This record gives sequence, C-alpha cells and structure tokens, in this order.
Amino acid sequence: MDQFIANGLLIAMQGTHDILFRTLADPTRRAIFERLCRNGEQTVSALTAQAGISQPAVSKHLGILKDAGLVRDRHEGRQTHYSAKVGALAPLIDWTSQMTGFWQSRFDQLEDLLKRMDQ
Repeated sequence: MDQFIANGLLIAMQGTHDILFRTLADPTRRAIFERLCRNGEQTVSALTAQAGISQPAVSKHLGILKDAGLVRDRHEGRQTHYSAKVGALAPLIDWTSQMTGFWQSRFDQLEDLLKRMDQ
C-alpha cells in the first residue's frame, strides 16, 4: 500500500485507480492481459508458451492480475483457465474521461488567452 505524510498524518492511498495503474504498469502483465482480451480464455500453459518467461512467472503475474480484479480463473481438472474481466477497466475509463474533460477545458482557456494576446 502506498502511503504519504500530509500535515503529520499518515494517509493510505490504495484506491481502485492506484491498484489498476500499478498492476498494468508492468509490461509483462499488460501483455498477458491484452492477450486474454484479444484471444479469450487461455490456460496457463498456452500463456506461458507465448510469454517467453517461465510458468511460475506467468502464474505470479496472473495472480496479481486476479487480485486486481482484471482476470478470473476457472479450474478444469489439472488445468487452470484464465479470462479477462474487461469490465474491471471501467474505473480507468471513467478517470480518463474526467481527465480529458479537464484538459480540454484548460486548452480551450489557453487558446482564448492566446487569441486575446494576438489582438
């Protein structure tokens, strides 16, 4: 959990956005998640064959993705199948929309200011 001190108080920052950004910041995890989004459900073995890293490393990344709510697993015999939970990206989509609106407003204000300065 990330923490910082503000006015002498220890504040925990462990929001959904933080978890999703941190999880998807790793290029290997992001590649695994993207593969599951594009290709649908896959076994750990299939993901390992494509990942270029060891099976234990793939399993560790899948565990982190699962803890973040980005993938689900399904056991069938000795195989574990993973699939993406694309709906889990909704908080990031909402955040991106908010930031787009914020920055668009700022750029519009800057454009107006520059036009006034040119007159």
